[in-house]
Amino acid sequence: MRYSPREMLEKLIAFPTVSSESNLDLIEFVQDYLAGYGIGSHKVMSDCGKKANLYATIGPEVAGGVVLSGHTDVVPVVGQNWHTDPFQLTEKDGLLYGRGTCDMKAFSAIALALVPDMAAMDRPIHLALSYDEEIGCLGAPRLIDTIKENLPPIRAVVVGEPTSMRVVIGHKSILHFDTHVTGIEAHSSQQHRGVSAVMIAGRLINWLGERQRTNAENADPENPFEPPFSTLHCGVVEGGTAHNITARHCRFVTDIRTIPSEDPMTFFKEYESFVREVVEPEMRIVHPDTGVELELHANVPGFNATEDAEAVLLAKQLSGQNATEVAPYAAESGQFQKAGFSVAMCGPGSIDQAHQPDEYISIEQLNAGTEFMRRLIQAQTN
Repeated sequence: MRYSPREMLEKLIAFPTVSSESNLDLIEFVQDYLAGYGIGSHKVMSDCGKKANLYATIGPEVAGGVVLSGHTDVVPVVGQNWHTDPFQLTEKDGLLYGRGTCDMKAFSAIALALVPDMAAMDRPIHLALSYDEEIGCLGAPRLIDTIKENLPPIRAVVVGEPTSMRVVIGHKSILHFDTHVTGIEAHSSQQHRGVSAVMIAGRLINWLGERQRTNAENADPENPFEPPFSTLHCGVVEGGTAHNITARHCRFVTDIRTIPSEDPMTFFKEYESFVREVVEPEMRIVHPDTGVELELHANVPGFNATEDAEAVLLAKQLSGQNATEVAPYAAESGQFQKAGFSVAMCGPGSIDQAHQPDEYISIEQLNAGTEFMRRLIQAQTN
């Protein structure tokens, strides 16, 4: 059965592939769909076996292929005030509502819908679908390694994040980690006998804020990123049991997002040194069983392409855009680039609608993405 891009988007939206859940039903649907056109595909499984990446080659297995990269997972809808069923595509006033319409199932839907038009290409298009992008691009590295090992030399990678079909040549990195503070309980009237994990956490969070303040004060105003400096942000804090007990435990979550010229591990190591050399020794003067544990979850490299990179020139040609820009969010672009691929980001939809209740993509953007893909097919045909 042949699907239009809208119909394929409707199919993909119906799979509730929140990052906490399996994406295997969606992956198996794509595999069956491709098999219907005689196209083989390959799964790259997660360690838990409940999720999978997928890659497939349409066209001859020769050098000069273009990888179209998209993620299958979406962010949760729990706690959001949706006015439509988030997993049923709903059209209203030229907009298509549903979780993942914008971020970023539309790009993959367009590519899949146009598979029947790719049969006569002289050079291939490679589809690459990954899992767990929304929680730190966890699936993409093993997919990228597999592609690099098994496919002929790649001309370019286009990551289809929602850029409103503008060509993006840079994004910040992400380092995501937890800090677990263990204190000693005491009555709050005798704080000298205890160590409050919450108070220690506050001190560490303050360090993050002061380090960001220093970055802001030293920022280059010509830097194209917004904001034009690396940020250190604490988004979740959990700890304490009562107002009159020095807290035994406190946990908080941090993400560090650096401009491409800076390494997030540099900031992490500064933070770790402050913990180990200053804070922990003071805690252990009171009690030796206190301490701080740091747990890294994701380290996504930044992305920084040049204007004359192969993928950037291709994306400009296909989109009809001459200008380029950078993005405040991160994706697997930096991971592909770090592996040696030429990369550009360009996809339908606006990041302004991503992760929001009543997420949507305009039909105009879906059509623009479809035209981009048709031009790519033509470029791979002559």
